[in-house]
Amino acid sequence: MSEKKRYSSEQKIIILRELLENNTPISQVAEKYNVHVNDIYNWKKKLFENAASIFESKSGSGNSAQEKKIEFLEAKLKKNADAINWLLSENIELKKNIDGEI
Repeated sequence: MSEKKRYSSEQKIIILRELLENNTPISQVAEKYNVHVNDIYNWKKKLFENAASIFESKSGSGNSAQEKKIEFLEAKLKKNADAINWLLSENIELKKNIDGEI
């Protein structure tokens, strides 16, 4: 049983570029590079599904997924800090009541 050959990102780009820029039939490209046609179709699909991220503005108004995640985590940290502050103030108040320092 032979192992499945792994292709680097650069190799995949070369294969896809030949397919798309030269309008070479996919069967010829697959035969030339000894790649299964389904693999090329999958790479092509993945390329077009992720192509939008290449053209997204880096200085946009916070639309990227990473910026949204950062905003979410910062809000969560603030909520946790508020909860800790409330608990500490309640704890101090209870200690004062128990010790009779009111």
